[in-house]
Amino acid sequence: MTVELDGETLTPDDVVAVARDDERVSVAPAARERVRDARDRVRDVLESGEPVYGLNTGFGELVDQRIPPDRLEQLQTNLIRSHAAGAGRELTREEVRAMMVTRVNALVKGYSGVREVVIDHLVAMLNEGVHPVVKSRGSLGASGDLAPLAHMSLVLLGEGEAIVDDPAGDGPRSTRRVGGDDALAAIDLEPLSLAPKEGLALVNGTQLTVGLAALAVVDADVLLEAADVAGALTTEVTLGTTASSDPAIHDVRPHAGQRTSAENVRRLTAGSDVVEAHRNCDRVQDAYSLRCLPQVHGAVRDAVAHLREAVEVELNSATDNPLVFDATGVDDRASGTDRTAVLSGGNFHGEPLALRLEYARIALTELATISERRIDRLVNPNVQEPHLPPFLASDGGVESGYMITQYTAAAMVNEMRSLGAAATDNTPVSGGQEDHVSMSAQSATNFRRVLENAFAVVAAELVCGAQAAEFVDDAFDGETDLDLGDGTGAAYDLVREVVPPLEEDRPVHADVERVVTLLEAGLLEEAVSNRCAGFGTAVDDD
Repeated sequence: MTVELDGETLTPDDVVAVARDDERVSVAPAARERVRDARDRVRDVLESGEPVYGLNTGFGELVDQRIPPDRLEQLQTNLIRSHAAGAGRELTREEVRAMMVTRVNALVKGYSGVREVVIDHLVAMLNEGVHPVVKSRGSLGASGDLAPLAHMSLVLLGEGEAIVDDPAGDGPRSTRRVGGDDALAAIDLEPLSLAPKEGLALVNGTQLTVGLAALAVVDADVLLEAADVAGALTTEVTLGTTASSDPAIHDVRPHAGQRTSAENVRRLTAGSDVVEAHRNCDRVQDAYSLRCLPQVHGAVRDAVAHLREAVEVELNSATDNPLVFDATGVDDRASGTDRTAVLSGGNFHGEPLALRLEYARIALTELATISERRIDRLVNPNVQEPHLPPFLASDGGVESGYMITQYTAAAMVNEMRSLGAAATDNTPVSGGQEDHVSMSAQSATNFRRVLENAFAVVAAELVCGAQAAEFVDDAFDGETDLDLGDGTGAAYDLVREVVPPLEEDRPVHADVERVVTLLEAGLLEEAVSNRCAGFGTAVDDD
């Protein structure tokens, strides 16, 4: 598969394909035509002698400094060098690739004014495995993700450092760390001398934020399905009722996510001997962590969908400044010629992503919170069902079972709650010219951190739910071999492929880690979908 970049149709799944699966990229012919037209417009403006920000002026607070023609290329080179001022850990391979592919897609919309050779260098680096070494911290989310994008762009100049893939056949990937000039030489490219506007076009945008967010929304969708599975399994093995997922309840409060999670629980537990065996018990209703699963999980679904909507728009947006337009139909021509309008604006500002990332971060924290409460109901002897031994240990007292697994889940939830709302912070920069920033890159980083924790908490619930299933027969006076539901049974079987029943105490961190790996790879969703028709399908509003 090759992902064709046209500036219009890039999806989060495409970003994952390029970033994680090393799919190749190409540029659509129509997009190349737009790039050439935009570059011609830049030349028109330069020939007109009009002062235009980013083409022949200084940057930020230095906007009033006019740059002579013989120093315009040096201006762009200095911009990349000076802005490569990041700090912190280095971005991972997939994070760098996500940033690169989203930057190319923004450039080929045809409003940035770069030459094709700039785009072709980036495409070749992606396809041949040259990944700039990029510091993760330094972006304020306006004027875009400046510092990280500058670190990426240094390699185009033959500067900075890159991690270069070495051909390794079918074995593990081999890499080496080299200088930017050697990295380009490894794929037969020459360093670039940047033309006017190109340095600014490379660094002025939201591509670290949207790249991280695109990876995260795909992962969050996987997590949401896993959380429904975990909650359904816990409901079943604690002898809870699935009546709270009856469509009649959710049809009269028809939030989309709520209806989908409720239907998932019904599908997952269909065919369950356990549910059927206690259908007429005298329990009136369950604790909120079971009974309100559709409402809580569904609200998280809606929050992630809200984020995905913004990510899909941002992936196919022009986010640098200034932008180069055909003057026809442009009313407010700040500068340019009769044929060209070069307009300064604020599309680099990450607020549309930052606020939704914060909302989704809070939502995932709630998802982990309710999962941790269900873990407690599985292991806590003060609230457990009588058929479950304290902490799911085979020899309670001598053994502690999964007691500390719940501690770890609680600690991870605490960490998630402790992350502040980065998007509500503001530190003016550039001498006060850039006096309001979005902090969107930090919001994306925090969201990814919360996502990682949430996977671990949901995995812990699945591990404990599978262990609780070992004791279900004890609840029914000698009845044995009661089958779990179609979907929950598939989940139990998959967990048992990597986590054996806990027959005596052992270090249990590996149990959770193995299940996290299953979840992140999408193997749980695959296993459940193979046995559970319609699982994960949104409820039709009709």
